[in-house]
Amino acid sequence: MISIQSPQQLGDALRAARKQLRLTQPQLALAAGVGVRFIVDLEAGKPTLRLENVLRVVDALGGEIQLNGLPAVATEN
Repeated sequence: MISIQSPQQLGDALRAARKQLRLTQPQLALAAGVGVRFIVDLEAGKPTLRLENVLRVVDALGGEIQLNGLPAVATEN
């Protein structure tokens, strides 16, 4: 598990995952349903990106986001 505390750390982690999967930025953008510019901005650590699209990229890379240290809440399914 990776501890992320800044947009730059998130971008670095997602870039590393993309490269490990041998995906280009255009390939990842297509898989996530976002534009290439979004991937470029995300990997550069741009702090104002849309969370919905960030989650799409994380999912396309096979990852998930977990929050630690916060009170547990019941989720509806």
